[in-house]
Amino acid sequence: MLTLELESVSYAVDGRRIIDAITAAFVPGKRSVILGANGAGKSILLRLCHGLLVPTSGGLRWRSQGRTPIRQAMVFQRPVMLRRSALANLTHALASIGIPRGERRERARAALGKVGLTHVAGRSARVLSGGEQQRLALARAWALEPEVLFLDEPTANLDPVAGREVESVIQAIHEAGTKIIMTTHNLGQARRLGDEILFIADGRLIECARVDAFFASPATPQAAAFLRGEMP
Repeated sequence: MLTLELESVSYAVDGRRIIDAITAAFVPGKRSVILGANGAGKSILLRLCHGLLVPTSGGLRWRSQGRTPIRQAMVFQRPVMLRRSALANLTHALASIGIPRGERRERARAALGKVGLTHVAGRSARVLSGGEQQRLALARAWALEPEVLFLDEPTANLDPVAGREVESVIQAIHEAGTKIIMTTHNLGQARRLGDEILFIADGRLIECARVDAFFASPATPQAAAFLRGEMP
């Protein structure tokens, strides 16, 4: 069983703890949403989980029944698009993990089809709309067939229509069997896309609960205040 375990993970910059002794476990199947106000430490925690940052103290480990390395990918708020076509952005990513040349275009085209972007395959990725670029970033990640996909505020810069299109893709990736771990400060999105909520404030894990239980009856004053809109 593929599980990511965090044990007293902290991360500090110039002596200030941004992440403060978080212990948690991310198990397969559940869509895990890291929820909190802006500046709570959500993005830093996600980068620690993905391995882009190294904890100042504590540790992370994958329990994977001996299978290494773990196939994982990450999509950011503002995806980086290469100066090439949408299709070439995908084939380049596939080349980077050693997929044979003969398989890349077919696999890339299949991924574009899954996110509804077949019609822009030959267009420059950098001229696509924000929503199209985010779906392209998701297609690029999905083409890598990750076991775990990390998403950092994936709709934060999008209008509601584009945001819902991105949410539909995220749901499809989940249904295809990829573990989703994502950050958001959007309560509606957390309800729609989450199975479990990890609520953090000031770099500390305040509450971890099923999504229905968290919204119906938060167990901590901090979470209750956040849901009432009383936290920044």
